[in-house]
Amino acid sequence: MEENEKFDLEELTELFDTKQYSALIRKIDELPPVDAAEFLAVLPEHRAPVVFRMLKKDSAAAIFAELEPDLQTKLVSSLTDREVNDIFEELYVDDAVDMLEEMPANVVKRILKNATPETRAEINRFLSYPEDSAGSVMTSEFIDLTKNLTCAEAIEHIRKTGIDKETVYVAYVTNASRVLEGVVPLKQLLFSEPDQIIGDIMNPNVIYAHTQDDQETVANMISHYDLIALPIVDKETRLVGIVTVDDALDVLEAEATEDIEKMAAILPTDKPYLKTGVFETWKKRIPWLLLLMVSATFTSTIITHYETAIGAYAILTAFFPMLMDTGGNAGGQTSVTIIRGLSLGEIHLRDVLRVVWKELRVAMLCGLTIAAATFLKVFSVDFHFKARSMLESGAMQNNLQICLIICITVFFAIVVAKLVGALLPIGAKRLGFDPAVMASPFITTIVDAVTLMIYFAVASHILHF
Repeated sequence: MEENEKFDLEELTELFDTKQYSALIRKIDELPPVDAAEFLAVLPEHRAPVVFRMLKKDSAAAIFAELEPDLQTKLVSSLTDREVNDIFEELYVDDAVDMLEEMPANVVKRILKNATPETRAEINRFLSYPEDSAGSVMTSEFIDLTKNLTCAEAIEHIRKTGIDKETVYVAYVTNASRVLEGVVPLKQLLFSEPDQIIGDIMNPNVIYAHTQDDQETVANMISHYDLIALPIVDKETRLVGIVTVDDALDVLEAEATEDIEKMAAILPTDKPYLKTGVFETWKKRIPWLLLLMVSATFTSTIITHYETAIGAYAILTAFFPMLMDTGGNAGGQTSVTIIRGLSLGEIHLRDVLRVVWKELRVAMLCGLTIAAATFLKVFSVDFHFKARSMLESGAMQNNLQICLIICITVFFAIVVAKLVGALLPIGAKRLGFDPAVMASPFITTIVDAVTLMIYFAVASHILHF
C-alpha cells in the first residue's frame, strides 16, 4: 500500500514538473479528495496554489475541505474573491463552518464578505451555536418530505434535489412548520409501491437530538443506534439539521484524542503534533506538570515526618519505588476502565455502588496475588542478594518482619488504589468535570501518598518506632 501511494505521488509530481497539466488534473480527479489533499500538502508552498487553480470547481471544493487549516488559509490568500466565493458555495455548510473556526479572523472576514447573503446567514447561524454542541457540527443539507407525497413523488423529489445534499439514504418527514414527524429510509421508498403515501410508510418514532446537546453524546447515539445520520431539532422540535456518520467519526476521534491528552496530563489541542510549535506545546504541558509537582509535596512531607524511623531502618527506603509503582499501576488500570465506561455510557452515576463492590473484590484478589508474589520476590531475591550486608550489620534483625510489612502494605495499597481509581472519575463526572482529568498522573500522585502512609503505619505497628 505504501509503495502504491509513493508511486502515485511521484507520478503526480513528475506530471507537474513536466507541465503535463491536463494529465495531472485527470489523475487528481480520479483520486479520493483526501488523497488529492495529501498530494497538495506535500507540494512546495508556491506550487500548491498553481495546481489548485487548475482543478474543476466541484473537485476543488471537495479537496479544499480535506486540507489542513494552515494550507487552507494560504490558498485563500492566493485566490481571488470570486474563486474563494466559488469554493465556499460548493462546500457543505458544516464543512465551511469547521474551516472558518480554524482560520484567522482577517481571512474569515474576507470569506464572509464575498459570500452570498444566504450563505453568510447560514454560516453565521451555525457559528452562533455553542462550541462542541450538536448545532456546531450539524449540516443543513438534508432531504425533507411531507406526509401527503406518494413514494413516486418522493423519489422524484430526491432525484431533483439530492445532488446537493449531505446524504440521500434517509429522508425526514416534516409538516408545514418544519416540525419533525417521521423518517423514511431510501431503501423503503424504493421497495414500496409508487402510489403509497409517505405518511403511511414513515416511522413516526424518530431518534433525534437537540441543537444544544453535546456533540459527543450525539456521536455516541449514532454509534449506539447504527444510524447513517441523526436529525437535530430546536426547542420546538423543528428540524434544523442532521449530523452524519462521517461527522460523528470525526467527533469521536477528536474526543478520544482529547481524553488521551487529559489522561496524560496535557491540556488538549486541536493541532497535529508536527504542526504545534515548541512554545505552544510547552504551554499545554507545563500547567499539569506544575500541579502534579506541587501535589507531590504530600509525599515528601510524609517521608520527612518519618525521617528518624527511616534512619534507623534504612532498608525500608529500598521498597518505596516498588510499592508506589504497584499502587499507581493498580489505580491507573481501574481509572482507565471506568473512564472508558463513562465515555461509552456503559457506566452511569447510579452504578457507583456496583462499581465499588466489583472493584473491591477485584482489588482483594489482585492484592492477595501480588502480596504472595512480593513475599517470594523480597525474601528470595532482595534480602538474599541485595540486603544481606544491611542485615549482617544489624540494621535489620528480622527479615520476615520486613517481608510482612511489605506484603501487608502492597495488599492495602492495591485495594485503596483501585477504589480511588474507580471513585475519582465517577466523582468528577458527578461534579460536571471531564472524568479523563482524573486519570493516571493525578491518581498516581494521590496513591503514592496513601501508599507511603500505609507503609509507615504498618511498619511503625510491627517495628514499634
